[in-house]
Amino acid sequence: MPPARGRYSKRAIGAAAIAAIPITGCTNSPSIGVLGAYFPDWLFCIVAGVVLTVVIYLILKRLQPDHLMGPSAVVYPTLVALLALVVWLIFFQH
Repeated sequence: MPPARGRYSKRAIGAAAIAAIPITGCTNSPSIGVLGAYFPDWLFCIVAGVVLTVVIYLILKRLQPDHLMGPSAVVYPTLVALLALVVWLIFFQH
């Protein structure tokens, strides 16, 4: 019977190799220089998502389709996330 140490070391090496694969995505940092300071792309996307959601909220408030909207606590955070992802896909896709 082979020693148990060899079996565990192969599993540990395999697990380490699999865990190291996502690290390859960290080769370049997605950041933007603003007045000498670097900010991550996702920060701009979230700000744009919030601003666009406020614009959509104001438009919907003027049109008054409140009876067609679901619960606001679900709709607007989902809209922020959707718009932030759309902004990222449009402007920051490399």
